[in-house]
Amino acid sequence: MALLKIARLGHPVLLAPAAPVPDPTTPDMRRLVRDMAETMLDANGIGLAAPQIHESLRLFIWREGDAIRAIFNPVLTLGAETATSFEGCLSIPGLRGAVPRATQLTYTGLSPHGEAIAGEAHGLAARVMQHEADHLDGILYLRRMPDLSRLGFTEELARHREDPA
Repeated sequence: MALLKIARLGHPVLLAPAAPVPDPTTPDMRRLVRDMAETMLDANGIGLAAPQIHESLRLFIWREGDAIRAIFNPVLTLGAETATSFEGCLSIPGLRGAVPRATQLTYTGLSPHGEAIAGEAHGLAARVMQHEADHLDGILYLRRMPDLSRLGFTEELARHREDPA
């Protein structure tokens, strides 16, 4: 396994829609998922999309409890109820912003074994999945913020109790 370099704000790979993965079962895709998991854990993240590690592919991983899950070619269907909460991003280190997101969603896609998967996500898992799916469409959370005055450095937000996390 290897730690991968994380693309940062300003890199073009973060602004372009990613390509579908024709076969998630190849050795290259298995290695990519393992390397992404190691990179995400090393960076203390809770989600990571392939474009963030310079691979323009429709794949993301996320933490769900103690497990790390991966989904290829995901399709999310968002519920109507939304909530605003602070988000950070490994591609925008040191900043956090208040982003409205659906509190519930359903998803479909492919597992790393090439099997069709479907499920529901709520709360933080739903937020993380939306954030990572946005990366697959070339969207950074900053574009989802209706009020940029609620963007700040993590330390400052914590100091002023805007974002207790």
